[in-house]
Amino acid sequence: MNKTPFWIIPLISLAHPVAGNAAQADRDSTPVPTTTEIRTAPEDGHDPATDVASITADRGIVTRPGRFTIEPSFSHAHSNSTAVAIEGYTVIPALLIGLINISEIQRDIFVGAMSLKYGFTSKFEAAVRVPYLSINEDLRERDVFQGTPVDTLRESSGEGLGDVELSARYQLTDGLGGWPYVIGALRVRAPTGEGPYDVDQRVIEDNQGNPIGIELESRPTGSGFWAFEPGLSFIYPTDPAVLFGNLSYVWTLKEEQGFENGGTVDPGDIVRFGFGMGFAFNERTSFSLGYDHSVIRKTTFERNIDLFESNFDRIQIGSLSFGLSQRLSQATSLSLTVSIGVTENAPNSEITLKLPISL
Repeated sequence: MNKTPFWIIPLISLAHPVAGNAAQADRDSTPVPTTTEIRTAPEDGHDPATDVASITADRGIVTRPGRFTIEPSFSHAHSNSTAVAIEGYTVIPALLIGLINISEIQRDIFVGAMSLKYGFTSKFEAAVRVPYLSINEDLRERDVFQGTPVDTLRESSGEGLGDVELSARYQLTDGLGGWPYVIGALRVRAPTGEGPYDVDQRVIEDNQGNPIGIELESRPTGSGFWAFEPGLSFIYPTDPAVLFGNLSYVWTLKEEQGFENGGTVDPGDIVRFGFGMGFAFNERTSFSLGYDHSVIRKTTFERNIDLFESNFDRIQIGSLSFGLSQRLSQATSLSLTVSIGVTENAPNSEITLKLPISL
C-alpha cells in the first residue's frame, strides 16, 4: 500500500509550484532590461533588451500601464521514489530476520493554465491564474507483511480544476543609481480544486488490525486550504547579465476537517526563496539559470492521532532550473523552462512551456 504520510499531501499541493512547485507557479515573463541605465520600454512594445527567461514566480518588472497580457502555459512534472519497510529484528549486523517490503511510486502531473495580467499604472499590476490538472500515479509493491515474491501494480489518478490564484505586484524602487529593482507581491490561492479531504479515503491496517497509514482513492487536484503569500523580488541589471532573487512566506489558514481527520487541521507554513541570473545572447534570445528552495513546516492537528505523530518537523524541497526565451514578435515570446529536483521530496524533473501574448 502507499504509505506516504497523509499530512504531507496538502503541503505538497501548496508547495508544488515550489517543488517543485512545482507545476502550478505563475512565472512572470515580462522583459527585464540588461543594462544599468533602465528606462520604460517604448510604447510600440519593442524592448531593445531581450526577455530574460524567468525561472519562478514574480521575477520581472511589472506590466506597463494599459498593457493586457494573456499567457497560456503547459507543464509536466515527473516523480519517482522508492520506499523500503522492514518488519523484523537483527541478530548480527549482517543478518536480518523478518519481512522486507519494497514499493516504487511513479507520479506524473500535467498542468494546463491560463494567466491574465493587466498593468494599471507604471508600478502596479494584477493577475489571475486558472490551472487545470491531470495526475497519474502508479504504485508497484508487494503485499505488506506477506512473504510473497509476486509484485502488485495499482493505479490512481485525478483530474480537474486546480487552485485559482490572484496576485498583485507593486514596484517599490526604480532601479536607478546602481540600486536593484525591488517589487512587492501578494498572492492569494483559493481552494477551488478538490483537496485531499474532499476525496474518498481509507485507513491501511496491518495483519493485526493496527492502522499504519491513510490511502486516498483518487489524487487531489488542490490543497483544500486558503493560502496567502506576501513576498519580495529583486532584479539587479549588470551588463551582460541580470541578477534576480525572491523571498516569500506562505501562510495557510487552518480548517475544520471533521473528528475522524483530527479536527481542525493547520497545514504547515512555507518559506520560499530563490536566486539566479540571466544572459541575453541577442535582442531575441536569452538564457537564465536559477535555484529555488522551499522549507515546509509540519502540519498540526487539533486532536492528536498516533498515525500522524512520527513525521518530520519540516520538509526541504529544492530544484535547479534553467530556461530559454525566444521573442517571436514585438508582442509575443516563447519560453521553455526545465527544473531538476535536488532534494528527495522535489519532483525529479519538470518542463514548462509558456507563450505570453501582450495586447
